[in-house]
Amino acid sequence: MLIFAGLGNPGSEYAGNRHNIGFMAVDAIQRRHSFSPWSKKFKSLISEGEVGGERVLLMKPQTFMNLSGEAVGEAMRFYKLEPKDILAIYDELDLIQGKARIKTGGGHGGHNGIKSLDGHCGREYRRLRLGIGHPGSKEKVHNHVLGDFAKADKVWLEPLLDALADNAEMLTKAEDSQFLNKLTLATSGKPEPEAAPAKPAGKSHIRQARNSAQPKILPTTGPMADMLKKLFGNKDE
Repeated sequence: MLIFAGLGNPGSEYAGNRHNIGFMAVDAIQRRHSFSPWSKKFKSLISEGEVGGERVLLMKPQTFMNLSGEAVGEAMRFYKLEPKDILAIYDELDLIQGKARIKTGGGHGGHNGIKSLDGHCGREYRRLRLGIGHPGSKEKVHNHVLGDFAKADKVWLEPLLDALADNAEMLTKAEDSQFLNKLTLATSGKPEPEAAPAKPAGKSHIRQARNSAQPKILPTTGPMADMLKKLFGNKDE
């Protein structure tokens, strides 16, 4: 079993907050695939189903963001899972809107929900960070995070959540690069840039001249013949 834990705050007043994009992500997966109705367990709303042949438990901790680890840790211990079996999905200030990144382990970056998961689940779980953009100054962060997405955000938010749900099978198979590319295509129409292929080693002008087609008729005597012999070598030798 895998756990996909979307992080957020419970209650209708927080439902549209940027901080709740993790809840929105697991809601999208739950709607797109064959999952059970939401029920209460592990201090969470949970839904069980299957994605790509893998059993998945979706979780929306109801402990409020700062205590998310209590809920996820309880489920992890109940099913005797390891940190590597957990995928946390949450908002990231330091990514522009619509961008996504995924990795295993790392620091909490000041995110209290991730800090709580680190304390209750260990640190080596997978993290899917969904960019919500930075408001520009530290003083504006609180209102930005706990503010609702604007109507204009639907341009990238809805395609992002749809692509996330459509390609959730890649998450179960840890096909992270391919998954991120699908999200990028959905929100910008351009794939993630790939490393440029290595260029073949350059040839010197003399070597290129030697490999190029030679004239059919070459002088056999005189200064030009001597120069050509030095450049290309004497075929009779």
